[in-house]
Amino acid sequence: MLARLKALFTDDDAERMGRRSHDEVQLAAATLLVEAARMDDRIGPNERARIRSMLEQRFSLTDPEADSLLAAAETETEGPAQWHRFTSTLKDRFSEEERIQMIEMLWEVVYADGELHDLEASLLRRVGGLLYVSDRDRGAARMRVLDRLGIADPTIEAP
Repeated sequence: MLARLKALFTDDDAERMGRRSHDEVQLAAATLLVEAARMDDRIGPNERARIRSMLEQRFSLTDPEADSLLAAAETETEGPAQWHRFTSTLKDRFSEEERIQMIEMLWEVVYADGELHDLEASLLRRVGGLLYVSDRDRGAARMRVLDRLGIADPTIEAP
């Protein structure tokens, strides 16, 4: 019994800490995606499906794992916004390229309904700043998403 207790406390602490850190990153990313979807006061089925799909792909999750992560993120966003906590986790643990990919994922969520709302644009500006993603990189990520989704850029007037 003493051996089991000792193993419990020494059983690859680094591995357990790494797993916990990875879970924090997943929850931080998922929560920001859900927060972006809630900016227009509701999460539509297209937004929910897009978030779930991105989480599965980004973190190599199974269906039940993605469902569980999405549910946890939705619970996190029911209270007051804590963007700083989540962006701080991602800023510290994501590379610059991964932070830009996160911004791109956020653009995909806000454009899931085909339009950009003022609060969604504001969220992307603030989160981009907290993630240390430049305006230029954030704009380029937006253009890639618009192109991929086949949405015309509303800020560019037709000739």
